[in-house]
Amino acid sequence: MNDNKEVLDKGPFFHGTKAKLNIGDFLEAHYVSNYQDKKSNYIYFTATLEAAKWGAELAASDATERIYVVEPTGDFENDPNLTDKRFPGNPTRSYRSKSPLKIIAELGSWERHSNEEINHMLTSLKVMRQQGKAIILD
Repeated sequence: MNDNKEVLDKGPFFHGTKAKLNIGDFLEAHYVSNYQDKKSNYIYFTATLEAAKWGAELAASDATERIYVVEPTGDFENDPNLTDKRFPGNPTRSYRSKSPLKIIAELGSWERHSNEEINHMLTSLKVMRQQGKAIILD
């Protein structure tokens, strides 16, 4: 992992989604995004449980929300959709990679945001899309 340069973050790393996956599976780029109707060129992940919770809660699906503990298999970079665009620096410790992420565990329980918080975030994202500001750099 990032053999030729300084490691951005040592983790642990999480991926929030509504997809049912198994330990040992790989999350890969070039699948339909959880957040837009197109295939993503990257797989996204975070080193904060807070960001992973949002990932699971906001993913487009009525399926069960899940958070997986993942291990990057290759180089990764700061997620430019959050880093400096919405949050100066990278306080959410959000990253993306073209290399797969290996699922090493699933969190059995975690505290969701309140329905009010989730609905507020969904409304804010809808307004951003309507204003053309919810563009994902992929």
